[in-house]
Amino acid sequence: MPMDDRPRIRLASESDLPLVLATDHMRTEPARRDFLRTAIEHHQCWLAEAGGHAVGYVVADESFFGYPFVALLMVAPPFRRGGVATALMKHVEASFSGTKLFTSTNQSNVPMQALLEHLGYVRSGVIENLDEDDPELVYFKRN
Repeated sequence: MPMDDRPRIRLASESDLPLVLATDHMRTEPARRDFLRTAIEHHQCWLAEAGGHAVGYVVADESFFGYPFVALLMVAPPFRRGGVATALMKHVEASFSGTKLFTSTNQSNVPMQALLEHLGYVRSGVIENLDEDDPELVYFKRN
């Protein structure tokens, strides 16, 4: 994605489900489709568009002990490393300003860990046994 084509981020609507799914490599999984449909219905999913394409999305809610939690961040492979994930995370931060913000990622997801550390998130804990042999790392940022 060219640098002058910054993503436009907006709340996803029910008619956007196909666009959201188009950016997700797990789009054929029924549980993922249901999760995203519900997130959109509850106004918890934001879609990033650039150059006439859906390029990624983020799902966030206030389900983590009453604090905002980024449950899922996805950028379509052709648009990775172009600032989309950063823009989506900054959008969530602006949407939930003035509070603590949490997210998590697998220990194996080194690119997400690097993104979070670049954005000022710090590790806040580890959850074992969600994915076999791949602990979930919890991150936190005072927003």
